[in-house]
Amino acid sequence: MNEFELIARLTGGLAVPAGVVSGVGDDCAVLDLGVPGQYFLLKTDAVVEGVHFTSATPPEKVGRKALARCLSDIAAMAGIPMHALITLGLPNPHEVSRIEILYQGLRACAEKYGVAIVGGETTTSTSGIWISVSLLGRVESQRVVFRRGAKVGDALFVTGELGGSLAGKHLDFEPRLAEARWLAAHFPVRAMIDLSDGLAGDLRHLLHAAHCGAELLAEAIPISRAARLRHRENPQAKPPLEAALTDGEDFELLFAVPPEKAVPLVDAWKTAFPGLKLTCVGKITAEPGIRIRRRKSLQPLDLHGYEHFA
Repeated sequence: MNEFELIARLTGGLAVPAGVVSGVGDDCAVLDLGVPGQYFLLKTDAVVEGVHFTSATPPEKVGRKALARCLSDIAAMAGIPMHALITLGLPNPHEVSRIEILYQGLRACAEKYGVAIVGGETTTSTSGIWISVSLLGRVESQRVVFRRGAKVGDALFVTGELGGSLAGKHLDFEPRLAEARWLAAHFPVRAMIDLSDGLAGDLRHLLHAAHCGAELLAEAIPISRAARLRHRENPQAKPPLEAALTDGEDFELLFAVPPEKAVPLVDAWKTAFPGLKLTCVGKITAEPGIRIRRRKSLQPLDLHGYEHFA
């Protein structure tokens, strides 16, 4: 049983009380707490030694990554982060100076993005270090963007470049908060998700939510230099396109807009974010599943993204 099958089994039939706009199945839970014009976003995420970082990873980058992952999920809903709770699981004994540096990285990230750390918990871990972050955010009710909502014919865009994140980006990525806020303010974004498990995996979440399919353009996928370099240095490594489709932890945005907005969006983006690539990678289709178009073929895409327990 993989990660998503387990989640479905555990959460099936959960009650959805009044005030829950969107529960399980999106980047954040969306709550209506009675504040006119506002929704609140709830997110939790964890990083675990041996899974998301190693004992050799600089501790300040571990702390930064722990919070930045949650910020990326707030961005995917076009939200603004507010308050965080931090839980630390630590082996006993542990090196206090390392934990202090880890927390300094976390605090620096919080200050940069306007997040107030307002509490948390410490506990003993029987293995390595782990950090769990719970984050509260807000979003205007008219601007919130869900995973659901894509329509047949919509253009699919991704920010940045994809693949090869383990070369370093997974520790230094910038959550696309400003970009997502700008998108929601200026364009009718119908669906959005952050790319944490790879394009081939996360796109399926958008499609499942909207009961539709997609066609990707192989030559348009923005492959990172790190993914190309890794394959050049080690021919046994994933081919660059496969890496761009399946590597996790890119933390870019994948979103759908009406086709008539594609060209105006590209033009406006160049002015708003001249240092960040924006690429149309395909379109939403009525036929279920993902197909990938190459120069002389159109074939089903059987690749999937990263999955825990797979």
